[in-house]
Amino acid sequence: MNARLDHRSPLVFDTHELGRRPGALKRLSRSIPAPADLGIEVIGVAEGATVELDLRLESVMEGVLVTGTARAPLTGECVRCLEPLERELEADFQEMYSYPDADSRNRPVAEPAEDEDEEDTLFLEGDLFDLEPVLRDAVVLSLPLQPVCREDCPGLCPECGARLADDPDHHHDVHDIRWAALQGLAVSDQDGEMDNAPRSAGDDSQEK
Repeated sequence: MNARLDHRSPLVFDTHELGRRPGALKRLSRSIPAPADLGIEVIGVAEGATVELDLRLESVMEGVLVTGTARAPLTGECVRCLEPLERELEADFQEMYSYPDADSRNRPVAEPAEDEDEEDTLFLEGDLFDLEPVLRDAVVLSLPLQPVCREDCPGLCPECGARLADDPDHHHDVHDIRWAALQGLAVSDQDGEMDNAPRSAGDDSQEK
């Protein structure tokens, strides 16, 4: 059995004021510190950074429908030149938190073998719900998988690792070792031809 939710947690919200009257609404805003690991390897929301939440809670027949927007600063690095980058994230989300005694189709809960989606259903715990899994999914899905400092970032020099954006004319004179080998063979052939060249009569008289 899961541990009971702590109402003091910044990502746990209380729906007590809504009751179970379909159509009842509640709007609220909250600033919370970002939980750990809110992002992917190259970019994300730093742990403890301020996340601004604007939420709309609506009581419906099946439970409480939560619609909201999260805004937070992003930090990461460019995947091309590895320079640090900063962005502002805005992620929208919507999730149903079902009452424990009914599923999302407003009928008695089906047997586990017949309800393959049961594990994906989020439930209210008493009057409380935990927004963290929904927030985490919304943030990760909104992140760029290949963040860049600018769209035309040229990246790093493959020879020396220099940042090409700092020196657009940066280049190296690359010598192909295959050509060098061919040139070496050509020189050897020329030397051999000179050694094998026929000697003149004058050369023979000089040797005598």
